[in-house]
Amino acid sequence: MVDLLSHHLYSSPRVYIRELMQNAVDAITARRLLDPAAPAAVEIRVGDRLTVTDSGVGLTEDEVHRFLATIGRSSKRDADGLIEARSEFVGQFGIGLLACFVVADEITVVTRSARDPEAPAVQWHGYADGRYAIRTLPAGAGIEPGTTVTLVPRPGAEEWFGAARLAELARHYGRLLRYPVTLTGSDGIPVPISDTPAVWDRPQASPRARREALDAHCRELFEFEPLDVIDLDIPLVGLRGVAYVLPTSAPPSRKAGHRVHLKGMLVSDQAAELLPDWAFFVRCVVDSDGLRPTASREALYEDESLAAVREALGTRLRDWLAGLAASDPALLGRFLSAHHLAVKALARYDDELLRALLPWLPFETTDGSVTLDEFSRSHPTILVTQTVEEFRQVSSIAAAAGLGVVNGGYAYDRDLVRRLPDLRPGTSVLDLDPDTVTAHLDSVDPAVELAAARFLALARKVVDGYGCDVALRSFHPVTVPALLIDNREARHERRRAEQEAASDGLWADILGALRSAAPRAQLVLNHQCPLVRRVAAIADTHLAETAVEGLYGQALLLSRRPLRPSEHAQLNRAFLGLLEHATHDSGQGTEDER
Repeated sequence: MVDLLSHHLYSSPRVYIRELMQNAVDAITARRLLDPAAPAAVEIRVGDRLTVTDSGVGLTEDEVHRFLATIGRSSKRDADGLIEARSEFVGQFGIGLLACFVVADEITVVTRSARDPEAPAVQWHGYADGRYAIRTLPAGAGIEPGTTVTLVPRPGAEEWFGAARLAELARHYGRLLRYPVTLTGSDGIPVPISDTPAVWDRPQASPRARREALDAHCRELFEFEPLDVIDLDIPLVGLRGVAYVLPTSAPPSRKAGHRVHLKGMLVSDQAAELLPDWAFFVRCVVDSDGLRPTASREALYEDESLAAVREALGTRLRDWLAGLAASDPALLGRFLSAHHLAVKALARYDDELLRALLPWLPFETTDGSVTLDEFSRSHPTILVTQTVEEFRQVSSIAAAAGLGVVNGGYAYDRDLVRRLPDLRPGTSVLDLDPDTVTAHLDSVDPAVELAAARFLALARKVVDGYGCDVALRSFHPVTVPALLIDNREARHERRRAEQEAASDGLWADILGALRSAAPRAQLVLNHQCPLVRRVAAIADTHLAETAVEGLYGQALLLSRRPLRPSEHAQLNRAFLGLLEHATHDSGQGTEDER
């Protein structure tokens, strides 16, 4: 059991110093419950061995047998008079000392109880294989109440016992411990480890001085200059701390490295569960009395208290965001330029926040990057696409036709646009489909279309292999010769057909059974464009086919969607065909041809 727990419960050997400090601090807390005036100090000494001495409650011989010799028994749970005060302690599992067996084969504990002044000091000597020995020390040994734990590093674990390494680890875990902790190396000079009160609770000469201190704290812990600092305070669980706002965007998939201290001891520096998923724009440092750690004390226990804290912290961040619109619009603008994605994720479920930030949130539209508030004033009817690809296909034509289209393909944008009528009465929102765009393109005169019938038939033959039809329309801008209008159903059917052609056997039969009568894509040729009119008049059939392929390829590029291998080949073929024709017409053939 010792081997299993000491080597597999904890993530790294470095936690052993945390466990030693935690046991010492809990022992002092237990003594303070009995005598509020009792001394409170933890001293770490390092040389050829490591000792940790505390002025805590200590143990009697009977308690040593019960608590040190039995895995899972803890004086903080079982000691008379302390059961009701369990919430005062971090360690409650009776396995903390086992972490020391990761770096040492032998542990010596010398302890004297503060509850029974007449009880002698006791020495417990434990081994990693489970053996232990206990002896009572002479009454005149001069040992004060408290406990001293001594470790001798096992071969290969010496790196964890260096004075510099220990000071780094002790500060990492115990900087906010509420009792003085010092570390003394071979030079005999004690170095303070604990540094309290926490920076957010320290009195400062002015708000500016406090902000400078917090900024320096953020740079030290997280290595960035915060855009803003949000104070966190939840009295119900004794939680205080700060949230530092990231100055640049962070991917939502990146786990937030929040630092959580429990009664001063660092429990986790990667506590993503502390905040809602949408709050990936901050990094938090908090200290709490009411949260529960897991058995390894390297994460938080998921219970109702943690869920309530997560909700309360989310509310605090929402209040901060809503307040920025009124108190500091310039800061809000800088924040949204970096973190608009996180705000949109939150605003989907918060009407009040969405209403407050509607004049600030940017969206990609046919009028450029503007807010929905501004866009809705110019376009009472707003069309929203389902994908980025659909928006790119129609944006230039829709803008020329005066249609108001919002790109709904980005995360959360479509949901927010659909809620606009509830916030701005009189505004309507409709889904955009290819037929809507086609309906806003002007039809050409029937005589013109009849005159171009031969060319249109040739064009349909050329693009039929790409699952596409051809239509002749008039639209602006005239610089756009052709528009490729597609929809998801047509793209899905095209991909299905490609997979069916590339498959055989049972899989091809399955794909064939999924064949649907989806509408085909349309290559809309712009009769307003002089180039299209010239191509329609080409008499050379081969050249006309090559020109149509070129128009189709140019429309593909305008749609800005990823090209398939067959489309890359088509573009290359059209380009080379037109280039070959141009060089022949200009008399640049080979010497033999000349």
